[in-house]
Amino acid sequence: MSAATTNQSGTPAAAAATAPSRAATAVRRLRGSTTATVYLVLVVVLIACAVLSALAGRSFFSPGNLSALLTATTVLGFVAIGQTLVILVGSLDLSVPFLVSLSSVLAAGTMQGSPDAFATGVLVALVATTVLGLVNGVLVGLVGINGFMATLGVGLIISGYLFTNYQGSTGQASPQLVSLGSASIGFVPVLSIVLLAFFLGTAVLLTRTRTGMHLYAVGGDPHAARLSGVRTAAPVLLAHALSGLFSGIAGLVIVARLGVGSPGVGGQGGYDLLSIAAVVLGGAALAGGRGSLWGTLGGILIFASIDSLLGILEVNPYLKDVVRGVVIVAAVAVYARRKGLSSIVRFPGGQTRAAIDRGGPETADAGPVDRSEADVSSLAAHPETTGRSGR
Repeated sequence: MSAATTNQSGTPAAAAATAPSRAATAVRRLRGSTTATVYLVLVVVLIACAVLSALAGRSFFSPGNLSALLTATTVLGFVAIGQTLVILVGSLDLSVPFLVSLSSVLAAGTMQGSPDAFATGVLVALVATTVLGLVNGVLVGLVGINGFMATLGVGLIISGYLFTNYQGSTGQASPQLVSLGSASIGFVPVLSIVLLAFFLGTAVLLTRTRTGMHLYAVGGDPHAARLSGVRTAAPVLLAHALSGLFSGIAGLVIVARLGVGSPGVGGQGGYDLLSIAAVVLGGAALAGGRGSLWGTLGGILIFASIDSLLGILEVNPYLKDVVRGVVIVAAVAVYARRKGLSSIVRFPGGQTRAAIDRGGPETADAGPVDRSEADVSSLAAHPETTGRSGR
């Protein structure tokens, strides 16, 4: 009887004792999440922008300024999606500005303002940039050339072709594309909604499919991925091909807004370095295997918010690069500091160093480890552990 009473009274007590433990674990995981940190920084930046804009007699959150901010993120957003995929597999894509320019001139040159040539112009631009992205993937994934050098070389070839065959603005966008570029729902541009849809779709690819797991696995440790049966070349080919595709879409967005194509529009935007900076600011590792697409989106919004504020304050445009550089260096320094403070050495079986020293079964979940999308790589490399880990 007393045992039964003890059991009945002990169960709620045990549950009550477990609840704070679970809450503490959730807090530690949130603190260790790089993506959460990025959005916390974004909130701080938005508050600072609102205050400084108010001091200047302007409203940062006015519909017009918010519409301009979202518009400014669209082209960089599409390029950054592809750059995120490429960086996740441990590569880089420096050809993106030239692919953006190529897409703009091919689309506008094919359309020539004709409504009937809309679909053809879009198809020609996207096929060309996707194929060239695939060429980058072949050079990196099959030939074994360093991603930096391979994409730089392909970019220079494209640049030479562009400035040899096109002088200044060329072609004209079809009416359908121009209408799409100017359409909005309230203060939200339709192209921003399209961008968000692509973010969602790519996030599903990364987190819910075997292909996404392989992207993380190859970027994290190609040798381990190869030993576990992953064809390491395929994710690299896919990442670079998709980077070319998204660069092509970015070029179409530019044509939709400007109405014409230009051989230098991608280089003028600096989308190669800006996209890499946005991905790094979002918490990704340039070595590959770690990163979050939503972190990249947060990095883009941080850059766009700062640029919008500098525009409101009428700051010298060249100072934008100074501010961007400071933000990037500060972010990387903070990430490195947090990683050094919160990293836990893992041993076979998932035990931590402290647990092994005590002889106990405590696992790495006891500490503030970032269990973000990067952990998918371990599932791909060791799928047999999925059932035991509970993740």
